[in-house]
Amino acid sequence: MRADRLVSALLLLQLRGRMTAAELAEELEVSVVTARRDLEALSAAGIPVYPQAGRGGGWALVGGARTDLTGLSGPEAQALFTLVGPAAAVSPEAKAALRKLVRALPHTFRDRAEAAASSTVIDPTRWGDRVRTRPVLVDRLQSAVVAGRRVRLTYARRGEAPTERLVDPWGLVDKDELWYLVAGTDRGRRTFRVDRVVAAEVTAEPAERPADFSLDAAWREIVGEMEQRRSATWATVVIETRFVPVLNDHFGRHLEVLDERPDGRSRVRVGAPTARDIARTLAGWGALVEALDPPEVRGELARIAAELARTYAGS
Repeated sequence: MRADRLVSALLLLQLRGRMTAAELAEELEVSVVTARRDLEALSAAGIPVYPQAGRGGGWALVGGARTDLTGLSGPEAQALFTLVGPAAAVSPEAKAALRKLVRALPHTFRDRAEAAASSTVIDPTRWGDRVRTRPVLVDRLQSAVVAGRRVRLTYARRGEAPTERLVDPWGLVDKDELWYLVAGTDRGRRTFRVDRVVAAEVTAEPAERPADFSLDAAWREIVGEMEQRRSATWATVVIETRFVPVLNDHFGRHLEVLDERPDGRSRVRVGAPTARDIARTLAGWGALVEALDPPEVRGELARIAAELARTYAGS
């Protein structure tokens, strides 16, 4: 985009003081003609960028003019590049942006920034899990969010026929490698799993977005609501204290330690959507876990135990 190049050109001029159009073209990976037009556009916009003819000439910022776009401290630059470095592996555009950011930094910060950018590798795949690919529709939906355009979604809930709806896209969230679209609909705010979107057509209609909308705040609210639904049923169980961290890996935030007993066991509460969900998780523990209540969970555990006994009787 031209705006990106103009900002990059301005930062490079600030850093180097004077550059020829050919030098700028090489840095920005454009033609000399394009670089010269960008420099002329900066000058026409009122930025004190002027050409100087003759030996050692070129384009320069006159009068010590500066921009604060690179006014980063050393620790700020290091923190920024530690964050964006792993993300640069996502696409060629991200890599190019990272290179331009490095070039725009003061020389004293460059080595640290480059080292920070390559200091971390993010592998989001769990042990034994397959690598999940980024849904192809994410880029299209992201473009619609940025452009402020409505999207015609064809959406298929699990076990239901696809339906079509017109939505106002407000933002995208990547949670544990599952992408979600937060959007406005005729029924208010809704959340759509992108992997269940069959088709997405970006329309020419402008999208409506609340003036005070914050994607971060909206997502926190959505997560709270979803987690509440995921813990509609609670059970009290007794387990050896040393196994509580392992049980916590299964239930996460839906586990609460009530007390520790003198016999080395702990009483904990665990939550899930249904009694059957809790029983399925606890059944694999056998006699290591004792469910005290509610009766529905104890009944499901008894049913599972009876099924297993019938299946493997006489083995």
